Amino acid sequence: MKRRHFLKGAGAAGAASVAAATPFASPAIAQGRTEWRMVTTWPKNFPGLGVGAQRLADRITAMSDGRLNIRVFGGGELVPPLQALDAVIEGAAEMSHGAAYYWQGKNRGLSFFTGVPYGMTSRELSAWVRYQGGQEIWDEIYDQFGVKGFLSGDTGTQAGGWFKRELTGVADIRGLRFRTPGLGGQVWDRLGATVVNLPAGEIFQALQSGALDAAEFVGPYNDLALGFYQVAKNYYFPSFIEPGLATELVVSKAKFLALPKDLQTIIEVACQAEYDQVASDFYANDPVALRTLVNQHGAIVRRFPDEILEAGAKAAVDIITELRDSGDALTRKTAESFVAALALLRERTDTVDHAFVEARRKYLEI
Repeated sequence: MKRRHFLKGAGAAGAASVAAATPFASPAIAQGRTEWRMVTTWPKNFPGLGVGAQRLADRITAMSDGRLNIRVFGGGELVPPLQALDAVIEGAAEMSHGAAYYWQGKNRGLSFFTGVPYGMTSRELSAWVRYQGGQEIWDEIYDQFGVKGFLSGDTGTQAGGWFKRELTGVADIRGLRFRTPGLGGQVWDRLGATVVNLPAGEIFQALQSGALDAAEFVGPYNDLALGFYQVAKNYYFPSFIEPGLATELVVSKAKFLALPKDLQTIIEVACQAEYDQVASDFYANDPVALRTLVNQHGAIVRRFPDEILEAGAKAAVDIITELRDSGDALTRKTAESFVAALALLRERTDTVDHAFVEARRKYLEI
């Protein structure tokens, strides 16, 4: 896929200006059929994420037999990408599709519902949210803003990022201008990087212009399409800051509760289906894309030096401890619940999953 196909208009000032100048039309309601607008933080047709948002909208529309028709707007088409949640809060759209850690400025607890440095894998995260109280705490946070969140996608463990220069230790990070969001961004900040957050459609230009020295987004499937290999060749694995990133669907709570019960259930079930579908999409396409990046574009796959991994873990512990001691009750409650669930869930991961994968790596030859 060529970058222009899905970056067209994404985050562009022109598109944002047009969106800002155009009055928002009310959703159509006719003969028992309702149209809702979904604004996203992703470019239109963006692999995995943008495609997942569209597929989720299509699922809801089909499962409701058109009674609830979802119209999708890519990042920058109706509102700028990082204003998607505000569009729902302010009533300019009924749904947004993005990542909860983009909104950590509203409440730091929201970062726990996307990805935490050295935190939960995707399966651990969904177990916490669905079975160990995570959803209820998430609802408490979003109740303050009149919205409700659902897990809507899963990238799995991400890549660590593209760097113009090889990293030999923590000293190489100091002063590095690095695009990375959420609590992970705070980890890199403490390691000495100058951290910024940009939507997908703006990262390549910032790397190309020299405004950034390094950037991470998701992994090979997305990064191939974004073209980062054209500017930086050192591709680091794995991401220790995003071990199981989740996307979210956010809906206006008042409008959601006004729907018939069956339509509420359709939204919830469609999100659960997409959480698993997006994970499968990334698992299937990441290794294919990585081969292309290495064999056709000269990407150099590297592992982070142990010194950086260890320093990152220490910074992660410090940040999570601070959040557990936060003066904000909901942030503190979220962090405490997350840490307690992680302590339990990692017993299974370490004892069963990790042990199996290590044995397979060592002994299976086919």
